This record gives sequence, C-alpha cells and structure tokens, in this order.
Amino acid sequence: MNENLQEAFIILAVGMITVFAILSLVVFTGQILIRITNKYAPPETAKANISNHRPPLIPTPSNSINKKKLAAIIGTVDHLTHGKGRIEKIEKL
Repeated sequence: MNENLQEAFIILAVGMITVFAILSLVVFTGQILIRITNKYAPPETAKANISNHRPPLIPTPSNSINKKKLAAIIGTVDHLTHGKGRIEKIEKL
C-alpha cells in the first residue's frame, strides 16, 4: 500500500507541475502578444474618435422621467458603447 501511495503522490506532483508550467506559458505568451499588439497597432487617436462620433438619439422624455436621469442614461450608454449605441425608447416599468 505504501508503494501505491508514493506513486500516487509522484503522479499528482508531476501533473500539478505540468499544469502550472502550461498555464504560465499561456499567461506569458498572452502578455507578449498584448505588448507586441500595443506597440505596432496603437489605438486610434482622440481626433479620429471625435470625427467618427455621432450624437446619440435623444428620445423625447415623457412627463414621468426626470431630465437629470435621462441625461445620466444617455451619458452612460454613450460611454459604455463608445458612441455606437443609441437609445430609441425609454419606458418606465
């Protein structure tokens, strides 16, 4: 029984070391890929983002929606979608 337990621990250790090595390889390869991508393909300039930015559709507020809440909703959608999202209708449930 002692030999079986010792063999099990050896297999366990080899397996854990292998998994750790492969996951470390994946993480380091991903970091290198991110650095290379950021170096050779920088993000768009702010000027290009402003020129492509279209104003969001501002729905007509009903008398139950506060103007400050409407502005917050529009600002949030615009920020999260980087100017690509549009609000077409707001309904109070």
